[in-house]
Amino acid sequence: MSDQRFDVCVIGAGPAGYAAAMRAHDLGRRVLLVERARVGGAGIHEGALSSKTLWHLANDYATASRVDRGYRAGELSVSYPDVMATVRRAVDECRGHLERQLERLAAPLPSGAQVVTARGTGRFVDPHAIEVSATDGSVTRYEAGHFIVATGSRPRALDGVTVDGRVVVTSDHIESWDRFPESMVIVGAGVVGCEYATVFAHFGRTRIHIIDRQPRILPFEDDDVAACVARSFERMGVVIHREAKLRSLRAVGDHVEYEIESPKGRETIAVERALISIGRVPNTGDLGLEAAGVALGRGGCIEATRSVTSVPHIHAVGDLTADVALVNVGEMEGRQAAEIACGLPASDIHYEALSAIMFLEPEVASVGLNEMQAKQKGIPYRAAVLSGRLINRCVAMRSTDGFVKLLASPEPPYRVLGLRVVGPEASSCIQGIAFLIDHGATLEDIDRCVHPHPAITEGVQECARILLGRSMRKTSVFEEALLRCVDG
Repeated sequence: MSDQRFDVCVIGAGPAGYAAAMRAHDLGRRVLLVERARVGGAGIHEGALSSKTLWHLANDYATASRVDRGYRAGELSVSYPDVMATVRRAVDECRGHLERQLERLAAPLPSGAQVVTARGTGRFVDPHAIEVSATDGSVTRYEAGHFIVATGSRPRALDGVTVDGRVVVTSDHIESWDRFPESMVIVGAGVVGCEYATVFAHFGRTRIHIIDRQPRILPFEDDDVAACVARSFERMGVVIHREAKLRSLRAVGDHVEYEIESPKGRETIAVERALISIGRVPNTGDLGLEAAGVALGRGGCIEATRSVTSVPHIHAVGDLTADVALVNVGEMEGRQAAEIACGLPASDIHYEALSAIMFLEPEVASVGLNEMQAKQKGIPYRAAVLSGRLINRCVAMRSTDGFVKLLASPEPPYRVLGLRVVGPEASSCIQGIAFLIDHGATLEDIDRCVHPHPAITEGVQECARILLGRSMRKTSVFEEALLRCVDG
């Protein structure tokens, strides 16, 4: 076999591509992994890991700054370069793990399993071959039996706005600042925009404005989730421009001026910096997909079913497809694509049991359906909502503003449909429920489980008991604002 011929070629070494390469190696295949920049992609760099490291540091700082818990920290200070140095150490640590493994797997095993890394930009020249252009100008042709395309996504541009990477930035640039800005506008009130609003508000050095085209932030979540986060933001001094249309935004010297039109009228506001956070677009433009005959769909995404594109031996995974753009989903899709490429039966990914964390203030965790999705899909449900004021762990943590909301089918056997948890340690609740949804479990399964005490998960159990009519806290005693059961 020629050194330039591989069983599987993976283009992109982000979460989805790396996972695909590792699974193909498990199955004894000779794999080429092509990466033009940094191993780990946005899952590590200027994305999931780096932003969550920044969130944890900001959260630690905000906790240390509190004066309502019987103690007061003295002479507390913070440096943006020092904070970002800590973030970079976390990023380097995780990237180092990935790089070390690639170095080890470059040696072929007796089974033939091997992962060879090619540094450069990969581009299809025909359906069975790519060319990789390295930074030194060299070009190498590679052939493979199957290709898995996992080149990820990039921040979406905003028409009429110039991103200079210093005054007007996307998430790709925000970590390069040399100090905390005194003020910043965030265009976009989705997860990423709200996460960065949380980070900078926690550090307390930056006045935050959010421009939201919708009546509320987090428009894909239920009203009560969005309202709880919005109240928290406003307590932290975040200004939310609701139902606001951005008329213009431009850098003027070393600051930004933006004009909005909202129900309050037109306003022109000056801030130091602007963050554009209006979603992401797939990186498909430079792949030569037309030479391979791969069809593109809406918004430049690659059309794929169970990772298989219009060309059966070419697969697309992660942010390139039109489904959910999350690291955990990309990894599952990458593994699925590798198994299909290696001749295994196509296993289903149960997207209805997906779990996610939103690193906000308060933290939000989700799995399965919310009320809005259930109504849109015409799925009947019942929902129980339990305030954090009735969850002992939240009381002990002195953080009771959030709630737990559990959705289940309205008729026996009362199958679990979804969960939303808003508050501290929200993420501790969702994986067990994801498992239950995946296996068609019921409210009885949650009720019978012995939960640790005190724990946030006890709130999930109490919601199940509310829906079963056997709750510890009785709706006849606690006011509706604290405890409720609704039918949808």
